[in-house]
Amino acid sequence: MAGPIKAKFVEKEHAVVDGVDISGHWNRMFEQRVITEYTPELIEKIADLPNAESFANCYQCAKCVSVCPVDIVGNYGPRKLYRYAQTGMDLTEAPELWLCTTCKNCLRVCPKEVDMIKIMPAAREEAILQGKFVPAELQQAFENTAKSGNPLGQPQRKRDAWIKDAGVEIPIIKDLARPVDVLWYVGSYPSYHPRGIDAASAAARIFSALGIDFAILGKEEKDDADSQRLAGEKGLFEMMAESNIATFNNYEWKEMVVTGPHELNAFKNVYPKYGFDRPVIHYTTFLARHLDQLKELLKHEVNVKVTYHDPCYLGRHNGEYEAPRKLLEAIPGVELVEMQRNRENGYCCGGGGGGMWMDSFTAKHTTMRLSEKRAMEAASTGADVLAVACPFEVSRFADAVKSTGNEHVDVLDILELLDKSMRGE
Repeated sequence: MAGPIKAKFVEKEHAVVDGVDISGHWNRMFEQRVITEYTPELIEKIADLPNAESFANCYQCAKCVSVCPVDIVGNYGPRKLYRYAQTGMDLTEAPELWLCTTCKNCLRVCPKEVDMIKIMPAAREEAILQGKFVPAELQQAFENTAKSGNPLGQPQRKRDAWIKDAGVEIPIIKDLARPVDVLWYVGSYPSYHPRGIDAASAAARIFSALGIDFAILGKEEKDDADSQRLAGEKGLFEMMAESNIATFNNYEWKEMVVTGPHELNAFKNVYPKYGFDRPVIHYTTFLARHLDQLKELLKHEVNVKVTYHDPCYLGRHNGEYEAPRKLLEAIPGVELVEMQRNRENGYCCGGGGGGMWMDSFTAKHTTMRLSEKRAMEAASTGADVLAVACPFEVSRFADAVKSTGNEHVDVLDILELLDKSMRGE
């Protein structure tokens, strides 16, 4: 950070009112502060990076600050980052570089289209290339992905171990040795994390009950690595994308269904730049397409009040707001209530842009975790259940309801609620 900003004060030598010289008082009330020490080179340093050009567009209207989820629990926002750079902060060396969750709410309201979804990955990549500071938790996730094919560092041979307890047959496409209608990309957290496995098992039972002709990749499946890309590890992302695309192209299938919004964003919006361009859909959109058939399977009431959290990468990034709500409303006994921040202005869980692996780091720069703020908002609706549609969110919110004293709010994936209605649990 540069030294103190120099200011020039304009004084009025003689201000007389009713015969009384008030020039000293006038100067105190109407001093004009003019910043004379700018650091435009630190703005240019970011704006000169490929894809980060829009950083220079900011004209300090501050519309972004009021919708930035990090600012609500800290002191942040694109406008503030521009101002910090303008007055001496090198973003590639600052902790602020790692706080953005790439939620896209700022871009939604920005009249100058300052695109933090492009700026932050570019600046983070530059910091990594220059050997600058990277949060230890994030670095560990990078290393785990490179070594094990997933950010949790779990063995590749156990990627499909969860299927033995799902209660239904789950075909692996390599063993099936024939084309399928649906290639289901399960994802890393649904394959390894206990709460993610709960949702994956529910999805398998739902697909089977609907008679979907599906299969999974099993041990051949690796992480999509889009969050790693957004956190600045473009080289790692490209390595994973190349491997995944080769695997996807080894088999014949009509449509890919993904469990997570981050995988949806990767395969639908980013992988096409690397030669992969095939139909990809999130499970909520897919199941909503089969809603009439699905309703016949939802035979048991689930008498709970539910509020739904819009995942940033399903909603703002990919425009899906209604399918999850249609599924929830179709469950007998469910009463759906909305949080104040929903749909386009939905609050972020804090897991995007690499935030999933930086909770300890961000805790030093915020008053509370974003997931804790959202858990409190969910509890304020009087809901019994906080419903989610992203594998990152079940574990994040399950921790958050406990740490905020809202253990009475159960955190469930929509898949789990549908499964409960199907099976009468």
